[in-house]
Amino acid sequence: MPERADVELNLRLDAVMEGVLVSGTVRARFEGECVRCLDSIGGEVVAEIQELYVYPERADDPDTETDDDEMRVEDDMVDLEQPIRDAVVLALPQSPTCRPDCPGLCPVCGARFADDPDHAHESTDPRWAALAGLLADETKESGSTRAGPTEEN
Repeated sequence: MPERADVELNLRLDAVMEGVLVSGTVRARFEGECVRCLDSIGGEVVAEIQELYVYPERADDPDTETDDDEMRVEDDMVDLEQPIRDAVVLALPQSPTCRPDCPGLCPVCGARFADDPDHAHESTDPRWAALAGLLADETKESGSTRAGPTEEN
């Protein structure tokens, strides 16, 4: 997300027996780079959030099974930062692209295939390089006078 960007929250807080249930939607802008061509991209991410904040007296009750990672109501307030951050990060695209058919960059020189679709390099597969060397040696030995099979009558 861009620094100091607004985050839109549409949340519902429900008082339940264990504590406060927070549920709703988070909207935020994001910026990044295309994983194929490294162009800047941006967009909007929408994430769902649902988190239970346990009342302190329920959390301290020995008869109640509690988890150390569970969120708690503190001084009649809930801290939404971590659940919102987690929801937004999980909703972001893992491999963002500028467009679905982005051709990317040339792995040899880094040229953008979108700018030059016919871009190519003449190269020999390294697995065949030894054979290409043999072919070059054979043409040197035979020179320009290459004899082929002849027909005799």
